[in-house]
Amino acid sequence: MPRADAITVEGTLVQVLGAGLFRAELANGHRVVAHWARKNRQTVAGLRLGDKVRLEMSPFDMSKGRILA
Repeated sequence: MPRADAITVEGTLVQVLGAGLFRAELANGHRVVAHWARKNRQTVAGLRLGDKVRLEMSPFDMSKGRILA
């Protein structure tokens, strides 16, 4: 269940960090570390560099996000 105060943004995967971590670049040029949501394991298994993804971020820590799709 998504959090009510979470911010959803779109980004592009620019680097694979391993162990389910990716570096994503947002439209404004900001880069964040993103991890995949457990419920989307099948979707995330096919991610490659350059793929567009939706990220859910907390308003309290804008340097990390969770990949939704």
